[in-house]
Amino acid sequence: MVEQSKKTVDRKSLIVEAAAQSFAMFGYKATTMDLVSRIATVGKGTIYTFFDTKEELFGAIMDQLVAELRALAERTLDRSKPFFDNLASILHELLQFREKHELIVKLSQEVRDIGTPMAKEGMERLEGAIIGFIQQEVEHAIEKGELRAVDPALTAFLMLRMYVALAAEWSQRHEPLSREEIADYFVKVMKSGVG
Repeated sequence: MVEQSKKTVDRKSLIVEAAAQSFAMFGYKATTMDLVSRIATVGKGTIYTFFDTKEELFGAIMDQLVAELRALAERTLDRSKPFFDNLASILHELLQFREKHELIVKLSQEVRDIGTPMAKEGMERLEGAIIGFIQQEVEHAIEKGELRAVDPALTAFLMLRMYVALAAEWSQRHEPLSREEIADYFVKVMKSGVG
């Protein structure tokens, strides 16, 4: 009985891995259950044992990605450091992860080039997870007195957008900033504003 349960879990994991590989190589739109079954070397019926639709399978993969992002953020968090130093480190690590993860890169391209709704929904879900983590930390910083009372959700959104703008968008038109320069400028502006 335990052996059968282990095989079931292994097959499901194998299918999720194969689907993630397919989505990363071909994108959401071009991935089919047939393609996933070939990559996983299982019958298509086996996939439907675990997942009713491609959307459900994609959702399971997005769940894993969100968990990976959260784990990375928590590993990077150092409660002995001030809020803004922590935030700059966490945002750097999350953006590095996002830029290097094949599936996220492919989904970003698909959203930009085709506008596939499910790919867009997946990217929004990842961004929402990052904003949610930052929001928690903003709330924690407010409780500790490191931040004045602000709207945590709005502040988290602005913090992420500003960091992305400095780290990625600025370098498209100007001399790229180093990690230290991004962190320094981000912390200065967030702490004291521009006025």
